[in-house]
Amino acid sequence: MNEFSIICRVLGSLYNRQPQDPLLVPLFSLLREGKLRQHWPLEQDELLQRLQQSSDPQVLAADYNALFVGSDCKVSPYGSHWENGPQESEVRLFLQSRGMPLTDVPADHFGALLLASSWLEDQSEADESQAQIILFDDYLLPWCGQFLGKVEAHATTAFYRTLAMLSREAIQAMRDDLYEG
Repeated sequence: MNEFSIICRVLGSLYNRQPQDPLLVPLFSLLREGKLRQHWPLEQDELLQRLQQSSDPQVLAADYNALFVGSDCKVSPYGSHWENGPQESEVRLFLQSRGMPLTDVPADHFGALLLASSWLEDQSEADESQAQIILFDDYLLPWCGQFLGKVEAHATTAFYRTLAMLSREAIQAMRDDLYEG
């Protein structure tokens, strides 16, 4: 797993799963112990430290639910709910065409798109960088700025406000890397 994949996997998991999800226990442990910083490929130490200081999953659960869960959530995590976002069926067809195994969970979820990017990166076929560019340009970038801005505005915890800032910088760095690569 390379740096690009690690970033996408960590960020995708934090958006895609409830903070108290047992699968996130190791990630929150790394965060709380300050150990994620030593593995983080981007110069974002200050933001990672802020995440570390506010990373109690039990405290974060209410904010996560208010932000992302249910029909009356403050910030829909689904691209199809945003003016510039992709339709779920488009994302699903694209990922299936790349051979990605999908479940019934909507494929246009912000966290799921980052996890899909990690999956594409881990497949490392010759044309995967082109697939990454398509995923970023067509399915993520058109709406992620608005999404992350609303997360920052509506989050009641420093964790999710900081996660939005960290995500914005990381996504831009990864996109720049794709253009240069």
